[in-house]
Amino acid sequence: MTKQELIHEIERLKKEKNAIVLAHYYSDSDVQDIADFLGDSLELSRKAGTTDASVIVFAGVHFMAETAALISPDKKVLIPALGAGCSLADGVTGQALANWKASNPDGIIVSYVNTTAEVKNYTDICCTSANAVAVVKSLPADAKVYFVPDRNLGAYITKSTGRQMELYDGCCRVHEQVTAKMILDKIAEYPQADVLIHPECPCSSDPAILEHPNCYMYSTSGILRHATESPKKQFLIATEVGTLHKLRKDNPGKEFIPVSDKIVCEYMKMSTLESVYEALRDEKYEVKIPSEISKRALEPITKMMELK
Repeated sequence: MTKQELIHEIERLKKEKNAIVLAHYYSDSDVQDIADFLGDSLELSRKAGTTDASVIVFAGVHFMAETAALISPDKKVLIPALGAGCSLADGVTGQALANWKASNPDGIIVSYVNTTAEVKNYTDICCTSANAVAVVKSLPADAKVYFVPDRNLGAYITKSTGRQMELYDGCCRVHEQVTAKMILDKIAEYPQADVLIHPECPCSSDPAILEHPNCYMYSTSGILRHATESPKKQFLIATEVGTLHKLRKDNPGKEFIPVSDKIVCEYMKMSTLESVYEALRDEKYEVKIPSEISKRALEPITKMMELK
C-alpha cells in the first residue's frame, strides 16, 4: 500500500474498532502525524487513563505500553513493534529493588516511569522527567531514597533539590551521548541560541551547563513549551531527534538545530505506519500484565499521577 492508502486504512480501522493511536515525540514522523495524541511519558500516561477508546495502539516502547495497560486494564493495549525495548527499562530488575528494600525496610524506592511493570511492582512512587523534582520534594525529608534506574536524571534531581539519594547505575544509551563538551562546542557555534536539554543527558548535573545562561533543562514536553513561548528564533536541541519534527511543525518561523544528529533511539522508530496498520487490523501485539503484578505495579503510578 502507498502511504496515503495506509493512512486511510488506519483511520478506517480506528473508527471501526473505537481505537486511538498514542505516540511519543521520539516516534517516526509519519506516525506522529497520524497519532490521535502525541506526548511525553507523563502526558501519554494520563491520556491512557482518560480515553474512552476500547483499543489503544501505543507507538512507543514496551514500558510505555505496559504503563497504559496498567492504567487501563479494561482496554486492549497494542504495541505495533514487539521488540521495541529501552536501555533504561531493560537495565534494572525487580530483584535488585527487592534486595535494596530488604536492607532498607524503611527506605523509599522512586522509579522513573521508564521501567518494567515488574520493577514498578517493587516501587513506592514513580516519576517522569517532567515531574521528577516535584516527586522527590514530596518525600519525607528523613527518608532514605533509592532512585532507579537513571543515574543522570537522579544526579540532576540531587542538584535541583539538594536531596541526597542512592542512585542505581543505569542510563539511556541515546541521551548518554550528550556531553558538556558537545553542548559548549555548539554554543560557541551558535552563541545566541537557547539550549534545551533533556535531564537524561549526563551533562544535566554539570555546573558548566546548569549555570550557563543559555541552557535549560526540560522534559520533552518542557522543551516544546519553551520553544513555543520563547521570543528567540534559534534553538539547540539536546534530546532524541524525533522531537525536531514536532518543534519545526509547531514553530515554522524558528530554527531548531540538534546538538548531534546521532541522538536516535532505534526502538522508538520501530513503530511505522505499516506496523500501526497491522496492529489495528490484526489486533496485535496485545500487552498483558500478569495479575500477580498488575495491582501492586499500578500503585506507584497512581501516587505519581495524584501528586499536584
